[in-house]
Amino acid sequence: MPFYYRLGDLPSKRHVQFRKPDGTLYQEEVIGAEGFSGISSIAYHLYPPTLVDAVLPPLVAKVEYIDDPALKHRHIKGHDFQPHGDYLTGREYIMGNTDVRLALAAPTEEMKVFYRNAEADEVVFVHEGSGVLESMFGKLAFKTGDYVHIPRTITHRFLFDAGTQPRLLIIEGFGEINFPRRYRNKFGQLLEHSPFCERDIRVPKDLVCHDKTGAFEVQIRKNGFLSRLIYRYHPFDVVGWDGYMYPYATSIRDFEPITGRIHQPPPVHQHFEGHHFVICSFVPRLFDYHPEAIPAPYNHSNIDSDEVLFYVDGDFMSRRGINRGSFTLHPGGIAHGPHPGTIEASIGKKETREWAVMVDTFRPLRLTKAALLLEDSAYMLSWQPERHV
Repeated sequence: MPFYYRLGDLPSKRHVQFRKPDGTLYQEEVIGAEGFSGISSIAYHLYPPTLVDAVLPPLVAKVEYIDDPALKHRHIKGHDFQPHGDYLTGREYIMGNTDVRLALAAPTEEMKVFYRNAEADEVVFVHEGSGVLESMFGKLAFKTGDYVHIPRTITHRFLFDAGTQPRLLIIEGFGEINFPRRYRNKFGQLLEHSPFCERDIRVPKDLVCHDKTGAFEVQIRKNGFLSRLIYRYHPFDVVGWDGYMYPYATSIRDFEPITGRIHQPPPVHQHFEGHHFVICSFVPRLFDYHPEAIPAPYNHSNIDSDEVLFYVDGDFMSRRGINRGSFTLHPGGIAHGPHPGTIEASIGKKETREWAVMVDTFRPLRLTKAALLLEDSAYMLSWQPERHV
């Protein structure tokens, strides 16, 4: 919920007659959360958004987790993930729980269908690539380093620029994903101490009303399946809309880091909050300026959370043997911290040039078979000093 926004043609009030040039009514649709008490938008279609001509057999889309009781730190070599498929068929889930799921995608094919996630908000981090997100709310341009937030139930389609190989981290939250409450005043406006502001938020532009009749397949994710509905009219046949629910983009490069005289805890890096999880952005920043400061993070034990770091780019000063696109999973219950030698090596340094996305969950995460195929099985032993000589 960034802020109220409107685009295109609208009537003067909600739920009143709004007629086309030929005298027939536009079709009003309310898209909202929490049973008409949460955020919502109202869109005006050329045709009924309810008209379905066929229902095709659904596709299985269940996420199967492995049963591995071992409590250990893990390194998933996401940089070895091979590009394939489109935005849907090439999506591989890596880990998740009942609140959030993390997936990778590196599409090589154009998306031929439309997609709607009816059970989860999606935050798509664009690790590499650029293009346009199409929805009935208009076109939303994105580029490398962007978070593209797509609220649940919104039909959309990703179009990637030619000549690029996109790589995406997809975070699905089973509930509303929002900016942290401590960054907002009682009216929802971002406060002065927030590490970003409304000027950093990009909203849909170029509302294109598609007046087309045909057979338009929309795949809808819910209850472990992709339902396949064939609509008679193009799903983006909207002449205008307004409200608080719509896709938007914000960049990790616009996140302004919060620093101090001594090492700051991970919550200062928070970018989004979901139900029982948070998303943080680690960006280049000046190090702590106390004369005896230790810039490297201290060893710590996660009691109530699992910590996932997705390494985006730069020099990961507290880790060795980690590459762009890697995941590290540090589960609650055991301590973790910098690799041997990195604490001393950080003393006296003035800044870091690292970029990373962190997801902290408050319920344990489980891995998938796809994650095991990419796992560095020796990572748990990587704190042994002799490995860093």
